[in-house]
Parts: sequence; C-alpha cells; structure tokens
Amino acid sequence: MKKNNRLILALDVTSPEEALRIAGEVSEYVDAIKVNYPLALSCGMQTVSDLAKIQDVICDFKVADIPNTNRLIVEQVFGNGASCVIVQGFVGEDSVRACVDAAKGDVFVVTEMSHPGGQVFTGPIADKLAQLAVDVGASGIIAPATRPERVAELRKFVGDLLILTPGVGAQGGTPAAPIQAGADYIIVGRSIYTSPTPKETAKKIVEEIQSAQGYLG
Repeated sequence: MKKNNRLILALDVTSPEEALRIAGEVSEYVDAIKVNYPLALSCGMQTVSDLAKIQDVICDFKVADIPNTNRLIVEQVFGNGASCVIVQGFVGEDSVRACVDAAKGDVFVVTEMSHPGGQVFTGPIADKLAQLAVDVGASGIIAPATRPERVAELRKFVGDLLILTPGVGAQGGTPAAPIQAGADYIIVGRSIYTSPTPKETAKKIVEEIQSAQGYLG
C-alpha cells in the first residue's frame, strides 16, 4: 500500500454508483479505500473489484472465526481484488496466522477499537494483540485515532509495523494527533463521504496531515 498522503477513506455507503463516484472524486488524495460490511452486503463483492481498479482496497471485515473459516474469508477477499484485510486478534494466534498465511496482500490486526466501548474489552488486552500481530507476521495494526496516547503506546510494541487509525472526524479524532503520536495512516469516513464536496474535504484533511508531518520535522 502506497504512503503518499497517509489518508484512507472509509467508504460506508450502500450504493455502488455512489461508491464509485466518491472513490473517483477523491482518488488523488487517498492512499486506499476501506470497505466494510454495509457496502459489501448491499452491493456485493463486485463493487470491491470495481473499486480496486481506482485505488487499493482494504476489506474491513474484522475477520473473527476459527482458522479454516478465516482462511476461506481471506481467500475471497483477495480473490476479488482487495489489497488488504482487517482481522480481529482476540480469536487467538492460530486464527490470525491462518489469515496471514492465506493473504495475497496486507493483514492488519485490530488492537483497540476507536469507539467508547473499545476501552471495555479490546482496550485492556490491546498490548497483547499488538504483540500477536508482530508474532504472526502481520503487516500492521488498527489503533484508535480517538485516543492518540494509545497509538504512541502501541507503537512501542509493533516497531516498524504499520499503524492505521480510524476515528477521525465524526468520532472526534483529529487528523494531526494520531500522526504526531506515530500513526502511519488516518482513516476518515463520514466527514468525507457525506460532504457535499468530498474532494475538497479530502484535500483539506491531507493538508492537515502534512502540517502534522511538518511539525514532526
């Protein structure tokens, strides 16, 4: 996955036409498009394949099952043109390793989720989940942009692995804080795809990211 603008679009719309339109508008400002179940279930995996012709696609399916089922899911993800998949770590090393072994691209492991409830169950074991990602050879982790101090803590566990941070915009996170805390990418959804001018909104967010990078020197 390229690292030009460090912005990932979370495209949680439910119309294939709308998805492709927005993806086309913002493609020069985003490094990847994250697809979740709302779009995949309403439009089918063909939309994933279509989006992959515009930009790298991350399937955020938070895969969380036994190893064989995880393998089957991951095979379908990459078979339909996606470049990355997001999986849950709490199911254990064997299940996450099955995802890594089946992947034809990047695997990212959820550590601590960005919503308030993420502090209840995933938060207390996030450090262990980050270490699990390292142990199985994952490409990186998902950490909360809404709690940049946790991004900084999790960076200590994962070293050079990539850190993707959702929660910027509608959930209250800012573009700059996660980058300054050590994140590689921020993930933004509603602030972009509900904007009357998605391209301009994405451009503004990229400018904020660049300002944060300038702050870091």
